[in-house]
Amino acid sequence: MNTDNYQKGLEILAQIDPDNYKNIVESFQHSVSPDLGTLAVEFNYGQIFSRPGLDLKSRLLATVSGLTALGNTEQLKFYINGALNVGWTEEEILEAMLQMIIYAGFPVALNTILTVAAEVFSARQKIEGSCLR
Repeated sequence: MNTDNYQKGLEILAQIDPDNYKNIVESFQHSVSPDLGTLAVEFNYGQIFSRPGLDLKSRLLATVSGLTALGNTEQLKFYINGALNVGWTEEEILEAMLQMIIYAGFPVALNTILTVAAEVFSARQKIEGSCLR
């Protein structure tokens, strides 16, 4: 795993989820398809997320919007957290997700906003609240 794209991908992944990126990468090593993790890091993050033209913050909001429109609730959790980690606010994320109602409809908004976003925001508030004590 020493390709330039893999290393660039790890750096991007570390910005998106600094606390868990190593665990994410390691989880693929023990999966039924270890190569899938390598491909995800090299291609998704090392080639696409690292392209010039959009900064990481913009790419994460675009990803949250796309996953919302698709109704992809599992990956959406990760990217909402990532968007918060790079500086988007809950309000900005919700506005981008609400915008997807036009293209994906209300059922997708109900599933993604009322379930996924609410879960991520709540979990982060609990963690942040416990860190303040």
